[in-house]
Amino acid sequence: MKSSLSFKFYWRLLILPMLVAGIFACNREGKIEDTPTSGTIKISVDEAFAPIIDSHVYAFQKFYKYAKVNASYKSEAETVKDLLQDSARLIVISRPLTDDEKKVFEQQKIIPRITKIAVDGVALITHPSNPDTTFTMEEVRTIFSGKVTSWRQLNPSSKLSDITIVFDNAGSSTARYITDSVINKQPLPKKIFAAKTNKALVDYVAQNPNALGVIGVNWISDFDDSTSIGFLRKIKVAAVSNNPDKEVTEAFVQPFQGYLAQKSYPLRRNVYIVSREARAGLGTGFASFVAGDKGQRIILKSGLVPASVPVRIISIKE
Repeated sequence: MKSSLSFKFYWRLLILPMLVAGIFACNREGKIEDTPTSGTIKISVDEAFAPIIDSHVYAFQKFYKYAKVNASYKSEAETVKDLLQDSARLIVISRPLTDDEKKVFEQQKIIPRITKIAVDGVALITHPSNPDTTFTMEEVRTIFSGKVTSWRQLNPSSKLSDITIVFDNAGSSTARYITDSVINKQPLPKKIFAAKTNKALVDYVAQNPNALGVIGVNWISDFDDSTSIGFLRKIKVAAVSNNPDKEVTEAFVQPFQGYLAQKSYPLRRNVYIVSREARAGLGTGFASFVAGDKGQRIILKSGLVPASVPVRIISIKE
């Protein structure tokens, strides 16, 4: 009896270190090192949404001090590539996944989680000296399809010459949006310019009277943000109308929050979080935060339209 007890005692002494070593090895090899509110994660974000996601990352890490979200801001094309190649577990983009992208996940036996978090707009911006700051959607289509190439074609009295279209970067989500949603997948004109960043885009438009910039509304929508205010001081934001009659002036609206919510502003797009996490990790926690009450209120304050918190629209009658 005594021999049996001694054997069990020594066996436990032997097996316990092995179990502990196995647990630590699992953490190293399986990389299960984060929870919904702790750990470290890398995410990739379309640069068009850098201001709003910066705000969410700051707030999330303030609420959860053991969480670290490393956000990389890139073109839409690079962002999606990161998700497909497992370089990022979570991305923020302005479109659903394509059929080809879904097939990649099917081959990897992964079901991506897609969460709509906001409604954004695509703004058209011009040089402060440009008198043409209103466009019908028909005019927008003719410009981006290359049928109209000069400011004088829009306004015979204009002193400006050829229109130079400026996007934020190659692989831009705004360029893809214009191609897909405005000109029905026609090729863009040859005279376009990729500025590499949104700041460079605004600077280019501010210095070139012939420029027509295309920028995500998120960069100019927050009137409490110094970057937005600085951009708005340099350029003009055009008003766009769905009505083909240019004489109906009340139909022209700028991409302000209320007009995005009412769908009066034509150039709108949704913003999505796409996650490839197969478990409840830090990516799931961050996505839940952004889509939840606190995150949606951050979006509301930024000037975009939150996916779930209603926007109050006040009508003033004279």
